[in-house]
Amino acid sequence: EVSEITERSRRNVAHGLAWSYYVGYLKIVLPRIKKSLEEFSRANPSRLLRRQTWKLHILIPLNCDISDDLEKADSNIQYLTDLTETTLTRGGTKNRVYKHSLYAIRDEDGEPWQCVLEFATPLQSLYAMSQDTCAAFSREERLEQAKLFYRTLEEILQGSKECRGTYRLIAYQAAAEAEPHFLTREILWHLRQQCQEEYALGDATLDANPPSSLGTTELNLQISQEELPLPLRSDCF
Repeated sequence: EVSEITERSRRNVAHGLAWSYYVGYLKIVLPRIKKSLEEFSRANPSRLLRRQTWKLHILIPLNCDISDDLEKADSNIQYLTDLTETTLTRGGTKNRVYKHSLYAIRDEDGEPWQCVLEFATPLQSLYAMSQDTCAAFSREERLEQAKLFYRTLEEILQGSKECRGTYRLIAYQAAAEAEPHFLTREILWHLRQQCQEEYALGDATLDANPPSSLGTTELNLQISQEELPLPLRSDCF
């Protein structure tokens, strides 16, 4: 009965998407990301200069609007190349290929910051559900589910020993008005923060929150800690 109520209210959608994303993808690729970056760095010693950012940076837009082409989403993002592919046999598919793309993010001075970057693709499902009359997913429900997806994924990854230190989640609210380099600003904040953390772990003056990104503390206030998820608040945004 509890399961049926939860299914009808669609409160388990984000939870299931987060676990599926982790088990079916992140748990496979994240433990290999450092090796791929090390191989690339040896072959291109002048390209990857900031070792602190040698992680998979996962973009989580809370409006679930994902662009397939990052260069079109922000002209300050430039595709460089793909890292070495990982080939595995999964689910009956022989030689399934997993790969990541390396990008250069140009800052205000035109300096490039290289990083491995991609969107959290399960958010496309949440967006599609909000556009499909059969799912009847409202904009408010989509926002709540996106927050729950982020919080659940963060908890899963924090408990995963094999994924430790291999990722950076970048959750953000899209700007109210169109900004041509909004995405660049969000990414650069996280890249710089990783470099600062390396040398200033005890610095109390370090800015803990980017201008528009969402921290764990803020999301904790909006997501129920009960065993059965409850309706979430979205009126704080």
